[in-house]
Amino acid sequence: MAIAILGAGIGGLATAWHLQKRGVAYDLFEASPAEVGGAMRSVQIGPYLLELGPNSLQLSPELEELITEVGLSSQLMDTAAVSQHRYVLRAGRLLHLPASPPALLTSGYFSLTTKLKLLAELLRRPGRPVPPDTTLAAFFRERFGSEVVDYALSPFVAGVWAGDPDQLLVSETLPRLITLANQYGSLLRGFARSAGSAARRRIVSFREGAGQLPRALAAGLHHFHPGAPVRAVHRQPDGLFRVELTNGPAPRAAYRHLVLALPAWAAAPLLRQALPEFASLLAAVYYPPMAAVQLAYPRVAVRHELNGFGALYPRREGRLMAGSIWSSSLYPDRCPTDQVLITSFVGGAQNPDGPAKSDADLIDAVDAELRQLYGITATPVFQNLVRWPRAIPQPDARIVPVRAALPALRQQQVWAVASWAAGVGVPDVLSEARRIAGVLASSA
Repeated sequence: MAIAILGAGIGGLATAWHLQKRGVAYDLFEASPAEVGGAMRSVQIGPYLLELGPNSLQLSPELEELITEVGLSSQLMDTAAVSQHRYVLRAGRLLHLPASPPALLTSGYFSLTTKLKLLAELLRRPGRPVPPDTTLAAFFRERFGSEVVDYALSPFVAGVWAGDPDQLLVSETLPRLITLANQYGSLLRGFARSAGSAARRRIVSFREGAGQLPRALAAGLHHFHPGAPVRAVHRQPDGLFRVELTNGPAPRAAYRHLVLALPAWAAAPLLRQALPEFASLLAAVYYPPMAAVQLAYPRVAVRHELNGFGALYPRREGRLMAGSIWSSSLYPDRCPTDQVLITSFVGGAQNPDGPAKSDADLIDAVDAELRQLYGITATPVFQNLVRWPRAIPQPDARIVPVRAALPALRQQQVWAVASWAAGVGVPDVLSEARRIAGVLASSA
């Protein structure tokens, strides 16, 4: 009996790819007639290669395996060496963020009071276990103080989850921190003792951008159905699933397994008949709005060297932007050689009203902030705006019952490889897709 996969984001594509390798029957449904990859898309506009989602990828074993299998090894590009440098705005100045706790202690980034808190944290011993509902802000503030929350944690959370550390839970974002805290007492001591357990992964992309991978996967699938929007999923008396399309019958009358590779807000209405309680939980998952403004300037008109991955702008600094990626510093061929390309982000849970501006006003506001921060003396020679009304699922209290329901759903032959289940990182999604495909293949 075949498997129905809903959504051709990177999770759905990877699941279908692994099932096809194992000879397992499947159908992959995607509403869009032309676009694949979900948020993982790239577009070429003249000489500018723009990312509409992830700007770079961690080269996990699962990602490397897919790259080899689809024949993209020759298209792989390492991020420029300067990408190891990160900057944070503080008191109106872009400061280099030290990359390790020892470097933080010897630099001028934090105050003496905070440095003493960092040293004192090393002396903590295991005590009461960390409660599962502890937020990231509460966890870090109690250990390191408000300065670390404001100028390290908060911008980091905005950059990874577009989130608010006062809402996101440690247990749902960085559960390893709870393990280290419970085992060692001190996080810093725990990191030091386990430092050799995880190698640093290469940061990569492709010559045609991150979207080259989902396009290659889709091209190699035999049972991929683009332009096939699902109206509803029905549970039959025999326990099988019937997929109802908006534009005709599904290729098969019924499916034994259902794989969800859609955003929570897109999956919820499709499951109201088959799984009404779970559909309600999915509908409650929060996705804050985000916008990305991509601007190119003449290189000679930008005073800053742009010698890094980019910069984060903490909420305490009162800026419209949450952060910027220096796209042409990471991959110089993304724009003409005499220009620089900067991708800046507005919105997220810390500033959900930011993207409400009109297109013109949003671009003008970002341009004005970049001019002031980077000493830019020319107008943009290129501009582009991307909006995500619902960007990234927030790992806050609303996602807890969703993830808690997943084991019981698997008993009903319902599986999830979307970011609300697997995690927001592409490596997380690919790992879960590979694992679930293996489980399904073994039961076929």
